[in-house]
Amino acid sequence: MNRPEPAQPGATLAAARPAADLRARVRRLEPELIAFRRDLHRHPELGRQEFRTTGLIRDRLVAAGLSPRVLPGGTGLIVDVVPAGTAPDAEFLAFRADIDALPIDDAKSDVPYRSTVPGRAHACGHDVHTSVVLGTALVLAEAARTGELGRPVRLVFQPAEEVMPGGALDVIKAGGMDGVGRIFAVHCDPKVEVGRIALRTGAITSACDRLVLHLDGPGGHTARPHLTTDLVTAIARMAADLPGALARRMDPRWGVSLVWGRIAAGSAPNVIPQHAELEGTVRCLELDGWREAPDLLHELIAKLAETYRAKWTLDYHRGVPPVVNEAVSVALLDAAMTARFGTAGGADGVQVVEGTEQSLGGEDFSWYLEHAPGALARLGVRAPGDTAVRDLHQGRFDVDERAIGIGVELFAALALDEPQL
Repeated sequence: MNRPEPAQPGATLAAARPAADLRARVRRLEPELIAFRRDLHRHPELGRQEFRTTGLIRDRLVAAGLSPRVLPGGTGLIVDVVPAGTAPDAEFLAFRADIDALPIDDAKSDVPYRSTVPGRAHACGHDVHTSVVLGTALVLAEAARTGELGRPVRLVFQPAEEVMPGGALDVIKAGGMDGVGRIFAVHCDPKVEVGRIALRTGAITSACDRLVLHLDGPGGHTARPHLTTDLVTAIARMAADLPGALARRMDPRWGVSLVWGRIAAGSAPNVIPQHAELEGTVRCLELDGWREAPDLLHELIAKLAETYRAKWTLDYHRGVPPVVNEAVSVALLDAAMTARFGTAGGADGVQVVEGTEQSLGGEDFSWYLEHAPGALARLGVRAPGDTAVRDLHQGRFDVDERAIGIGVELFAALALDEPQL
């Protein structure tokens, strides 16, 4: 398992000092949080259009006595829970949720909370993430009032995670990472059983960039390709050769992957076209590779284009860097989960923390880790015994809603159990 043991020096929890009735508090909130999640699921909103979602979150936080700050764009918000007597320079512990949905149809027909908006669905679990962080805010607001919270905490409800380069940059621009010492998030994982989390130290998700290559030439007759620029052959060679050439010029341990999703050229069998396009993504598990990829691709494209006498331009759109989990933060998640829900690998056979593989999917939580250490955990949402395929970004995606309470208790424990950093 790629995770440090919770007992390693510098990353433990003083588990004897949690709010004694934390689990009871979370269980009292669970019906409300499940209802909140179902409301969001019925009314999904795309990135930077989450006005209703933002309003619901804001109103509930205000009702709890908190003072949320809506981001300048009108969607997404930040709220701080600061105990009385907190030093002005005390660092925030932060928890992040993403609140946007996906532009796909909800294919479920057997649940009362199916999306009511055609072509929109919470098929990535962001409604669960939002409910977890909302529940954490409500628990910690109460703990601050009773004197049980010993540190300031920031709750981030971020818009537009599905829109590259991601709404995390909106939060950062608005000052959401100012004063943050450590930040955590969870992401639903339909491969992990509810009641568990999956952890990994180092890169857990990939960098993801988008590129569009344009080739141009004078065009001509297919009977005389030597008199013009054969763009169909040129774009075909680009599609076939660039992924291998890029891989051979970069460290294979970086996990670089260039994959094409669209190729377009020509409209008639006997006409060599004047324009061709190739579109795809570059993914990478290491920051060094992510930083080198654009310059290297420009170099490789220039050499191939010269061979076929094609003019070219490359639109390279930066997406997100890889999420690189910091070891101490992973250990804190491990220790909090184990202390709360069982002894991993212990005599009772309970296994609440497991390792997880790297993913080449992109996740804009990475931008926060440019400003503070932290970690992303995978939250188990698969019901025990469920063999149905409910993968992320599919219309039938759904969760075991008990995961919400697990996530709230995990995050609240991190804030209340006095982490020893």
